[in-house]
Amino acid sequence: MAMNLDALTDAPRLLMEADLQPIQGSRFQPTGFPDLGAAEYPAPDGDGRMLLVESAQSMANRLEAVCWDDATEDWVGPLRGLPYVRVKGANGETLTTSVLEAHRLNSPYILESKDNTVLNMLKEELAGMDQGRVDIRKLAETLVRVDTNAALHGVFLAKKELAGGRLRLPRALSAFIEAEDVKVAPSGGVKVDTVDPGGDTSKGFGNVPYARDEYVAPRITAYFNLDVAQIRAFRLGEAAERLLVALALFKVRRFLETGLRLRTACDLECRTLRVTRPEGFDVPELTELEAELPGLIEAAAGTGLFNNPRITEVTYRK
Repeated sequence: MAMNLDALTDAPRLLMEADLQPIQGSRFQPTGFPDLGAAEYPAPDGDGRMLLVESAQSMANRLEAVCWDDATEDWVGPLRGLPYVRVKGANGETLTTSVLEAHRLNSPYILESKDNTVLNMLKEELAGMDQGRVDIRKLAETLVRVDTNAALHGVFLAKKELAGGRLRLPRALSAFIEAEDVKVAPSGGVKVDTVDPGGDTSKGFGNVPYARDEYVAPRITAYFNLDVAQIRAFRLGEAAERLLVALALFKVRRFLETGLRLRTACDLECRTLRVTRPEGFDVPELTELEAELPGLIEAAAGTGLFNNPRITEVTYRK
């Protein structure tokens, strides 16, 4: 029986929330920012403190990471067959891929190499956009063809040879994690040097005391936003739409089951996942998505949406 996505037909967004908790104990470590540290801020009603546990930009990377199998250097099983760009070194070893790169297709290992395979492909696919409005539909079609994952997580192709560096596609799938009514759990320690306790600490010797702040909170929530209206606006057809929605839901489900060890001192687990909009939609279980995705990938391929071969290999040469 095919997965039922009827409740999303006219919905502009699919909004999901997951209740999280530390898998052991009560303390957790939030993400930190240069010159800022933890992002702590007043609650909207002025009562209590909020904390950004994981940012949108970090979550985008984490939602991609749970789709990749480091052992085989390929997609996890249910996603095999999705297009992406593989970057090899001069000796043929895999350096990186468009799935793992922070800027995806805009990676310097893809667009700043002497191997112009992808740059020339994008020039040909996206020709005629140097002036006037950028054709987002054409950009999305190209992304699905070359690097399907980027159609969900967005891309900014900053090369001036590509529409003057104006090619941007916003994220269709975004996420973040917040904690409410947080309190600081201060602690610390000492880096002990038993050989020379009074040594030069600037060179790594000596005893070094340090402070450490972790947090406790009664509520930790992961928020997920799938812009279904944006996916429909690509006008790529039903096969592509179903694939992109299922891929997004797979990322959410798999992250909540396997990707919640955010840091050494931030290992979480999911208690519940609920849909807040639209009413009447239930997120399929991970096993159902795993069973559906291979067929959805081949259905999209059958419409001519993917490159042939699906994996575009390039060699990075400075």
